[in-house]
Amino acid sequence: MALARFAVGIVRNADAGIALVVAVVAAVAGLVGGPGFRVLLGATLLVLALLAVAILRDRRRRGPVEDEVRESLRALAVLPERLDRIEEFEQLVRRSRLALDEAAAVQVLGGAEVGPALAAARTGTDRWIFKGGTGVSLRAVTLPGLVAGARRDGRALLVRLEIIDPADGAACDTYTRFRRACADSVDGAEPWTAERTRKEAYATVLAACWHRERFRLLDIDIGLSRTMTTVRWELSASCVVVTREDPAAPALKVDKGKFFYDWCSTELLNSLDQARRVPMEQARSAPLSDEPTVAEVRRLFQTLGMALPPAFGDGDVADIIRRALPAPDRTAP
Repeated sequence: MALARFAVGIVRNADAGIALVVAVVAAVAGLVGGPGFRVLLGATLLVLALLAVAILRDRRRRGPVEDEVRESLRALAVLPERLDRIEEFEQLVRRSRLALDEAAAVQVLGGAEVGPALAAARTGTDRWIFKGGTGVSLRAVTLPGLVAGARRDGRALLVRLEIIDPADGAACDTYTRFRRACADSVDGAEPWTAERTRKEAYATVLAACWHRERFRLLDIDIGLSRTMTTVRWELSASCVVVTREDPAAPALKVDKGKFFYDWCSTELLNSLDQARRVPMEQARSAPLSDEPTVAEVRRLFQTLGMALPPAFGDGDVADIIRRALPAPDRTAP
């Protein structure tokens, strides 16, 4: 290895070596020549020696510089890869920060906290999007509260509801089995049957029409779904709350401004678009009194294209009215 480096050094410095050889030859010739010849040779010797020293010094300095250039070129060769890795790392950091922010934004509510959270969500909101089973709590608490607040503030209210289709026997049976799997004690002593499922869904539509007729600033739309969901989605202008049928079960709450809120809004609206729409605008041709009669309710559902099953007698229609408009809520606020 040392011999190879020596050979490379000789080749690289051949011109300087030649200059030194010439200088030596000139020196020897000066010893045997005359005085004038010795002066000429001495001058030539001096020039050649200086040239050789300059060449060697330049080569010695150039070596480290070339090594530095090579190292710089190697660094430039891997720079794009390093930049890509840095960019990937920064993206990972951004995604991790976003995930942590979103995780912190999703609140887990205990059973006792769900009611106050929904009440706060209703306060001052100008919209409400609901997706659930039959809308029992919606028509009993949420809808009357929303209408009362909007009427008090003199503002418009946008409501979008998606519930199970009472005319779809398979969907109602599936929902009934699901509710039976839950504790019946959640809803009191009344067990869940396919008939009850249908009545609850009809009652929600009836309540929506009744409130819409009495508050002209209420823009309400209803979709009837052929599939059931095991959770309830309730979205206001400030947050979205996701609950289970069991009021004691934990719930999730996400404030507006987080991407999950936007996801829920998009999902709920798209789901509603796929449901069978109730033509609420036609309800005005079948008005309801403050305390609807059986005949009024039958005419309403006939007008909406939701004729009640032939098996539903007047007692069943009266039961739907009772579920839709309990005594405390039958009087307009």
